[in-house]
Amino acid sequence: MDKSLSSKIFVGLFTGLIIGTAIQYLLNDIALFDTYLLGLAEGAGGMFVSLIKLLVVPLVYVSIVCGIVELKDIRSFGRLGGKTFSLYILNTIFAIIAALAIAMIVQPGAGANLAGTVEGTVEIASTTTPDIFSMVVNIVPSNPFQAFAEGDMLQIIFMAILTGLAIQALDTQAKPAVKAFKIANSVMMKLIGLVMSLAPYGVFALMIQLGATLDANTLGSVAGYVALVVAVLCFWIFVVYPILVQLFTGISAREFSRKTREQVLFSLSTASSNATIPVTMRTLTDKLGVSKSVAGFGVPLGATMNMAGASIYIAIAAVFCANAFGQPIAMADMLTLGFTVLLLSIGAGGVPGGGVVMIGVILHQLGLPPEGLAIVAAVDRINDMFCTSSNVVGDTAVNTIVAKSEGEIGVEETREAQPAQSNA
Repeated sequence: MDKSLSSKIFVGLFTGLIIGTAIQYLLNDIALFDTYLLGLAEGAGGMFVSLIKLLVVPLVYVSIVCGIVELKDIRSFGRLGGKTFSLYILNTIFAIIAALAIAMIVQPGAGANLAGTVEGTVEIASTTTPDIFSMVVNIVPSNPFQAFAEGDMLQIIFMAILTGLAIQALDTQAKPAVKAFKIANSVMMKLIGLVMSLAPYGVFALMIQLGATLDANTLGSVAGYVALVVAVLCFWIFVVYPILVQLFTGISAREFSRKTREQVLFSLSTASSNATIPVTMRTLTDKLGVSKSVAGFGVPLGATMNMAGASIYIAIAAVFCANAFGQPIAMADMLTLGFTVLLLSIGAGGVPGGGVVMIGVILHQLGLPPEGLAIVAAVDRINDMFCTSSNVVGDTAVNTIVAKSEGEIGVEETREAQPAQSNA
């Protein structure tokens, strides 16, 4: 079933891209295709993404609560959280160092002389770097309903952790609440399965829209930059993460790549870490055998703060813009750039286009021409697709490693087998 679904998503992705490209270059004068078919694809693709996002907030809340109440020893929560958080931060820092090193060696945009070639500018939405202190303070919501309505993941995660700890503290008195949350989690998993059955059609519609809106001239002028971003992100997805998982868990790199294939294809089409949460959750629990307690806690947290892919994208984009507009970044400024990228990547958010806003912020912080944002935005969709895939596969890799260290791989099958053995 999974293999069949992955194949259908793969076919939908490339078929939609081909049709969209044909509409732009061959059928753009025919209203049936250029107006009606493209409008239909845009509507269908938007509905599919909205359908996925509809599940994200309740899924995150319910899965974290279930993950905590299923912990046999509440002290393991602190250990689990510490490991997951630390690995996410280390993963992002390592990605930033590698991306900046590669960018300084390759020097994307050098000699491009793009100053004055951009018609108009793109307004930068924000001019301040995320403040760590403010982020920590804002984790505690003053209005829980507002947090759910706005989809503030950090606040939702905080409330879910509090709820889970409170249920744990009640011990046997909380059995009805535990049962209710487990049923709710089962309902969410069922809804995910139903929505995923529509994934090939949603991906098909999204790719038609993408293929019909790519600007070939702009794409050609920054092909080297795009190729570098995509190459580094693909290296992270298909080489770095599989090898790390093999080293720390014993799961072969080939097996890990095969089991994350559906996740990669889905994230390429949605370009949203948040929208891919259900697929990431299913990949971990159903395919890699990670326990629900580890996945339920780690995946939502990763969708918010494990943005190694975003950090690679932002770092290379900053170096490209600096070079392309004749203001290369000095080696002395690399540490400042790296730290800023770390903050920005965490604050990028798991939604399509989040990276562009953050790149705009970093251009402002470094005193680079804002015109560079227009170039970056023109090809953002391509880079953002692979950026998202790197983010979500990183979530899977980190949670698999954490689960192995906690002895939480394959435990669900063991728990299900125990009642059967006792009945026998």
